[in-house]
Amino acid sequence: MSASVSYPHGLRRMTGRDTTEPHRTATPLELLFDLTFVAAFGVAGNALASSVAHGEVLAGVGAFGFAMVAIVWAWINYSWFASAFDTDDWLFRVLTMVQMTGVVILAIGLPEMFASLEQGEPVQNEVMVAGYVVMRVAVIAQWMRAAQGNPVYFAAAKTYALIIGVAQVGWVLLIFLPLDPLGLLIAALIVSTIDWSSPIIAEKKGLKHGGATPWHPHHIAERYSLLAIIALGETVLGTLAAAQAITASEGWTLSSIMVVGLGIVTAFALWWTYFMLPSARILAVRRSRALLWGYAHILVFGSIAAIGAGLHVIGYAFGDEYHVSTFTAIASVAIPVVVFMVTLYLLHAWLVSALPKNALLQVIVLALPVAAMFFAAIGWPLWVCLLIVTISPVAVVVRFEAGSWRSMEVQITRVISGPQPGTDRAVANG
Repeated sequence: MSASVSYPHGLRRMTGRDTTEPHRTATPLELLFDLTFVAAFGVAGNALASSVAHGEVLAGVGAFGFAMVAIVWAWINYSWFASAFDTDDWLFRVLTMVQMTGVVILAIGLPEMFASLEQGEPVQNEVMVAGYVVMRVAVIAQWMRAAQGNPVYFAAAKTYALIIGVAQVGWVLLIFLPLDPLGLLIAALIVSTIDWSSPIIAEKKGLKHGGATPWHPHHIAERYSLLAIIALGETVLGTLAAAQAITASEGWTLSSIMVVGLGIVTAFALWWTYFMLPSARILAVRRSRALLWGYAHILVFGSIAAIGAGLHVIGYAFGDEYHVSTFTAIASVAIPVVVFMVTLYLLHAWLVSALPKNALLQVIVLALPVAAMFFAAIGWPLWVCLLIVTISPVAVVVRFEAGSWRSMEVQITRVISGPQPGTDRAVANG
């Protein structure tokens, strides 16, 4: 008796996936691919925490921002492409492995880049950029396959490959230029603008000359959710690092117990808050909203990873060899919490074309982390200030479960049942 084999041996044409395919979920290959980003987030978060602990806050934040944008953008490119054209044949798998290799190389180069920025030397970004280019070259190969797979998507796929290729030439040039931080920032913004423009230009061209990429709304929403969970893992690791440092310094005290508890509660509240809005249901009828939704998640993922790094900084505040003030430790958590909450607030408004209800609650939610930094500056205990920060996302969860979910459901029902301008205008991230 022969067993059925689901794996498609040989090569398959990239004709495009069905945007209404039922039960479309993340594949085992996509989950394996995501594991490399666990490592990349961890390296970037640890480097940020170390920079803050050594007083190099500006350099650390700059390097972290640069790293997170590169990491998340690479992930976005792969995920949207796979949602539209995944064939799961041997060549798709091999090219995915090449992209995974690029992520690892990029992660290896992060500490060197952080160190060069901290020391004020020419930015050592050679290894990091090399890893990014490896990832993107594999993406170009994938888009070339898609261009040959279906004439409907030829224009969009060819445009993606061309723009991404031009951007990689720019990134390679940056390897050989001994740039100071300001010079790198300017050059990176120029090259990034070219790189980030690929979805906008390619999808518009695709709509004009055949069709935009056929990404699956429920699949892509699940992919983003999974990366959010991976980023939240950094908050757990940050909590663990802080707890180890505190207990090594003063044993199991009220401070160490509260830091561990509040770190876990913060991670759980952030998770709960992120999953309140059912993005997939809205993207299914408002595909034209996907572009900004996808870009904005760079801030979502970056802020979550930064919260994990901030929790790690709290551990440094208890070490004798570091001089981390309570204000610095609390600000390291409070600021990314504010970024996270504001970004989700705006994403909600963007998807449903209406502001979330309970404006007073929103003001309080954003004011609490700011208040925590103020109380830290005047000498309140660290764990009390962290508690105030944690109350921010917890308050959103409590209010949602107490009844505000009804108003959200009304907004979502209106969006789904009402006229949908731009529903047929598929937009994707390349």
